[in-house]
Amino acid sequence: MQINDHNPLPPYLPNPSRYSEMPFRRCGNSGILLPLISLGLWHNFGHNADFKNARTILRKAFDSGITHFDLANNYGPPFGSAEETFGRIMEKDFKSYRDELIISTKAGWDMWPGPYGNHGSKKYLIASLDQSLKRMGLEYVDIFYHHRPDPDTPMEETMGALDQIVRQGKALYVGISQYSAEETLKASKILKELGTPCLIHQPRYSMFDRWVENGLLDVIEKEGIGSIAFSPLEQGMLTDKYIKGIPEDSRIAKDGRYLKEGNITEEILKKVKALNLIALGRGQSLAQMAISWLLKDPRITTVLVGVSKPEQLEDNIKAVQNFVFSKDELNDIEKILQG
Repeated sequence: MQINDHNPLPPYLPNPSRYSEMPFRRCGNSGILLPLISLGLWHNFGHNADFKNARTILRKAFDSGITHFDLANNYGPPFGSAEETFGRIMEKDFKSYRDELIISTKAGWDMWPGPYGNHGSKKYLIASLDQSLKRMGLEYVDIFYHHRPDPDTPMEETMGALDQIVRQGKALYVGISQYSAEETLKASKILKELGTPCLIHQPRYSMFDRWVENGLLDVIEKEGIGSIAFSPLEQGMLTDKYIKGIPEDSRIAKDGRYLKEGNITEEILKKVKALNLIALGRGQSLAQMAISWLLKDPRITTVLVGVSKPEQLEDNIKAVQNFVFSKDELNDIEKILQG
């Protein structure tokens, strides 16, 4: 089953000035520059989504200078469907612009039944990428990630698979996601020895989830690895959408798998309201400030956003216009977060 396309859009001609507004940062010690905002296809691109809306979001992203689209084998639902949707849109709109794009995918979580469809074995990673390339209609991806550390597979095997994938021409670069500081250091050393250095680390990072500050950011800086922060808005909690209640079109109301109503506690709401006041004082939405707060650290190469509407993407992109904070602002934010 594929999501319908009953209301096709006109042929796509990208914005000729798409690179004039979006700043780019170098990704670690590499030749790659990434836009400060990247687009993730974790939600809203599966078979349950509206194809025209998905296509409009991707067009809006590229028109705004976003060159990096991030996927994974199991994004959907169902598993694989986000890659299928992206492949259809790629064929319709972006085929002529492939060399302007950084396309990434991942493997590491459950994907198919049995012992070979999960975790970090060479068999799983190589088979998964082969499937991903078919779904997206691509000859290669720019970045292939191991999606999470696997304590039961020797890291030498997992990193060896990433190295093999690059040597086979199926990916140009490799990355890791959610590895601890210690695991990242070990993975980086193995990959350097193999001759395929780790390009990028994708950690979960937001004002409400700051585990990366306990050593990981120092390791990626030392090792010359770039970083891309995902869930910067903490599944929507770091926006103003829940201040007055739970909207009918919110992720909680529609899904509830990753963010539940019980997560929106009085304590969280108090912090959100206080943070929102600081954001308004900066001339930003709370979502914009949450993204800007991450970008203030030059070790964060890019912030990965996920949106359900083109208008949300437009709002997120404006965060790049101001990611400088005064000492007073940072102190006030810290007091709220630690309160």
